[in-house]
Amino acid sequence: MGTQYRLLTLFADGGWMMYPLVLCSLIALGVIIAKFWTLWIAHAGTKRVLTECEEAARAGDLDGAVAIASETPGPAAAILLAGLRRIRTGKLQAGELETAVSTIGTIELGFLERGLVILATIANVAPLMGFLGTVAGMILAFAAIESSGSVEPSLVAGGIKVALLTTAAGLIVALPINISYNFFVTRIDRLIVDMEQGAQKVINLAWDMDKSGDLTIVAVEKKAVGISLDGPPAAAPAAATE
Repeated sequence: MGTQYRLLTLFADGGWMMYPLVLCSLIALGVIIAKFWTLWIAHAGTKRVLTECEEAARAGDLDGAVAIASETPGPAAAILLAGLRRIRTGKLQAGELETAVSTIGTIELGFLERGLVILATIANVAPLMGFLGTVAGMILAFAAIESSGSVEPSLVAGGIKVALLTTAAGLIVALPINISYNFFVTRIDRLIVDMEQGAQKVINLAWDMDKSGDLTIVAVEKKAVGISLDGPPAAAPAAATE
């Protein structure tokens, strides 16, 4: 109980700047918990799904490979699923597979990076809030000196205490958030490598199936469209009458 009351006393002595700092810490804590769970789920079955999907596809069981990818959460499984569904049709347009894999990768990367902006913002703003509390505390200290006309430790102690408490609170909030942010960035970079491995496996599979004749890649024909700048095309001349 003594420690609890001591913390509440320090919170009250820190002044009004302690409230936004506590709010920032609660928001960051929620984002950290959600992000940790999301990235753990995204990475949990990556190696298994890459191996099992490749084995099933090489064995000719594309439906089984699609089922494995669809049942596994994570960005690597999503890329495998997008590629295998198109390969399963047996016919692809040139560049269709690469476009599909790239699009899914961009979507999954955006999902993985969701929430990092909040953590980065709070990590940068929290120390600034602490410094703002420091400035407010020093203003209170000098205002007390001005009103009394003399310098006494008891007059400036309150303002200096506010300054030190808010500075410490801002740093305490920012430090674990910075560590968490860097940890999440490292995990996302690792997941990006997993996504690239999944994309490479799908492309290699399509390449091998194309060489063996199990997959047909159709070149896209681009038709040139002529545009006349002199108005509508002239009508065909009528046949000469005898």
